[in-house]
Amino acid sequence: MKFTEITTLTEPELKTQEAQAGEQLFRLRFQKSLGNTEGTTKLRTLRKDIARIKTAARQRTLGLAAAPTESAAPAKKSRKAKKDA
Repeated sequence: MKFTEITTLTEPELKTQEAQAGEQLFRLRFQKSLGNTEGTTKLRTLRKDIARIKTAARQRTLGLAAAPTESAAPAKKSRKAKKDA
């Protein structure tokens, strides 16, 4: 999950995403300890996703980033604006 996608999530969504990623990480670690080597690259991506989620949450608590509201939709960028600039 990219950081821009994470910043568009609301607080409850962030908490659920972090819980889901933590659960997946636990399951993959358990499988790895049993000798199943499938999904070892997924461990790294899950750890990074959890770090990104925690970073976004911390930025909001410090006031460095504004939390999106339920009704606010993410702004869409147009390609024409980039070409004109």
